[in-house]
Amino acid sequence: MRNAILFILTGLFALFTVSPLMAQPAETEMADIMRSNGKIYVVVAVLATILAGLILYLVSLDRRIRRMERNID
Repeated sequence: MRNAILFILTGLFALFTVSPLMAQPAETEMADIMRSNGKIYVVVAVLATILAGLILYLVSLDRRIRRMERNID
């Protein structure tokens, strides 16, 4: 019973927090300008680089932690 109430409340929270975002216009002037200048690709490349760096860092951190756990046992 408690899980069902938590599930419903979580769903309602997600519904009410996401619905205001849907009210924004589909095309924004800033995005059109960045696309026309080709700067949007720079933004995407920087974000992809940051994401790849974070993923690589987490993988290496996981490997180090596993190695330390094996040495403790």
